[in-house]
Amino acid sequence: MPSSTTAHSRFSAARNYWEFPATPIDAEVIGVIGAAISRRHVLRADRTGEGEPTTLTLEPHHLVVWAGRWYLVAFEPEADRWRAMRVDRLTPRMPTGRTFDRRPVPHGDPATFVMTTYDRGDTPAEWPCRGSALLALPASLVARFAPGGSTVEYVTDSTCRLTLGAWSWAGLAGLLLTFDADLAETEPAEVGQALHALRARIDRGIGPAGR
Repeated sequence: MPSSTTAHSRFSAARNYWEFPATPIDAEVIGVIGAAISRRHVLRADRTGEGEPTTLTLEPHHLVVWAGRWYLVAFEPEADRWRAMRVDRLTPRMPTGRTFDRRPVPHGDPATFVMTTYDRGDTPAEWPCRGSALLALPASLVARFAPGGSTVEYVTDSTCRLTLGAWSWAGLAGLLLTFDADLAETEPAEVGQALHALRARIDRGIGPAGR
């Protein structure tokens, strides 16, 4: 990060053991957002994603790098909520010059907030095999430990859908099993087939019960 940008930014790097190569990022965008954070200036930015582009009015608080991606932690006054958003999908508009009062960040730590926010605007990375399953775990917990390049969708307070990829269906099934939770509604069919194949392999490895 350029020294001129560092001086203006509230910045954190959070370790993710499934790191992906960093998404290309515009240093000028980082500089504009960092300056708005430092000066406590309201930020207006266009946000792109899978849906229609939207223009947001934000109170920017912190920049976080996690799983190879830059995120902005900001409060959105119009929606009365905190957000974690991919910086590579934000295009700042003209500076507003309007100031705001800083608020306490949820969990008391911007990095923790990013890691536990399931609707960060992520999209699944490209892999030879990609699938999903319903997990019997809260979305905020799965979002923290899911591999980089995966997505987490809230379903209920105690369940979520995880979409991720791997080099093989067996590898993808293995990743799902690392969450040590009940699985349901696996998609596509290859995910379920891989889980059955893993179970058969494990049964052969440990032999008859009680042996």
